[in-house]
Amino acid sequence: MSFPILSTMILLPIAAAFLTIFLSASAARWTALGTTLALFVMGIALWHGFDVGGPQWQFVETAPIFGRFSWALGIDGIALMLIVLSVFLMPICILASWEAIEKRVPEYMAAFLLMEALMIGVFAAQDMFLFYIFFEAGLIPMYLIIGIWGGADRIKASYKFFLYTLLGSLLMLVAMLWMAQEAGTTDIPTLMQYNFPVAAQTWLFLAFFASFAVKMPMWPVHTWLPDAHVQAPTAGSVILAGVLLKMGGYGFIRFSLPMFPEASAQLVWLVFGMSMVAVVYTSLVALVQSDMKKLIAYSSVAHMAFVTIGLFAFNRQGIEGALVVMLAHGLVSGALFLCVGVIYDRLHTREIARYGGLANNMPYYALFFLFFTMASVGLPGLANFVGEFLALVGAYEANSWVAAVATTGIILGAAYMLYLYRRVAFGTAAGEDTASMADLTAREWLALAPIAAATLWMGVYPERFIAPMRNDVTAILARIEPAAPKGDAQLKMGAPKKAVAHEAAHGEAH
Repeated sequence: MSFPILSTMILLPIAAAFLTIFLSASAARWTALGTTLALFVMGIALWHGFDVGGPQWQFVETAPIFGRFSWALGIDGIALMLIVLSVFLMPICILASWEAIEKRVPEYMAAFLLMEALMIGVFAAQDMFLFYIFFEAGLIPMYLIIGIWGGADRIKASYKFFLYTLLGSLLMLVAMLWMAQEAGTTDIPTLMQYNFPVAAQTWLFLAFFASFAVKMPMWPVHTWLPDAHVQAPTAGSVILAGVLLKMGGYGFIRFSLPMFPEASAQLVWLVFGMSMVAVVYTSLVALVQSDMKKLIAYSSVAHMAFVTIGLFAFNRQGIEGALVVMLAHGLVSGALFLCVGVIYDRLHTREIARYGGLANNMPYYALFFLFFTMASVGLPGLANFVGEFLALVGAYEANSWVAAVATTGIILGAAYMLYLYRRVAFGTAAGEDTASMADLTAREWLALAPIAAATLWMGVYPERFIAPMRNDVTAILARIEPAAPKGDAQLKMGAPKKAVAHEAAHGEAH
């Protein structure tokens, strides 16, 4: 495709954001919706035009800026699916904000348009420093969305969000500067094939880990997430859970695993340990929450632990499962925050105790909420099941203890999500105001129905989503498999048991 579609998808929302600031509230809403729908159409064209059996990097655009720094864009299958997820969720976020946001509407819409441009830039960037600029600049619109349009404690939550994510990324910048000097290039595809000194890889891995672990977020640097979710407006929570958390997982796939394979193998115990604690601890914390948003926020930490477990299992099932979990969680968690927003707009409280019996007066809402609740707990036929099953199979091949602990997360997930649904949808209403709430409006149907359809599609026919990423997983495996620990260390470090048996049978070192 000769048309610079990636540059257009980045520059169009920036231009629209600038225009939106000068419009009336009504015009700003329609401009934002029209722009995000146009970007969604471009995303579908990108997906349709991507050659699954073709070269790894497609739609490549390069323009030198100065020195080694260049405007270099291009996508592989992993970046493609995350861009499609981003442009799919953004029009839904605009619809969710249509009536809920009443003050400074043009600025709010401009912030979302700017954030969409920066998210696409993160996934499309092929220059390391261009990636860093997009990665860090994405903090600004989200900081403003939480700090200006958030809840009562929005200032504290926005500062916490900004400081955690910014400080985590400073070490990554130092590592990038060293890598550019060492390799003589800032081109990400080239760096993915570059063999950095083994002695330096551990330090580089930890520098990037400091940023990506906060972004995921992994335990124990997850504490900014519940506050940010609770204080953010509904659409802010949707895009935070749906896309921004995935940047951490994308960073592991794009940088940590292929660029520092030896360090990834040596430190897999650290990732597995933090992930196992996250699965159990945050699930138990979710179980005792009284605020719906906070419960779903803690469940996000638990679900994203499946991503890190799958990625560092060093096998195809684990990595593909982690990628599907990223996509599925983006849909399901975003939809759950929308469900919370629907009843918050009516009653202006997120306290679970204030609800009950909504299946009586809001049957369609209760149906959607049940659908996404079952998707969250991994019901077969829905999106989360595919990813979590593959991730657990990969984890079991790597280390059966890790898989056993991770499986408890699914059991606990069913406990806290079904307990939440029972208290909200069944029983008797907590008050007359709850019992008199109206069912879904046409706008709310438009926001929830597409996500439900996508969740079902991914659960029934996941191949359409996995196929574009398969060759990229093969390339990652080619980089990390030679670095996997051998001999007795394999069982300790989580490498496949088959290789250990193979070595024992032949009595030789690979």
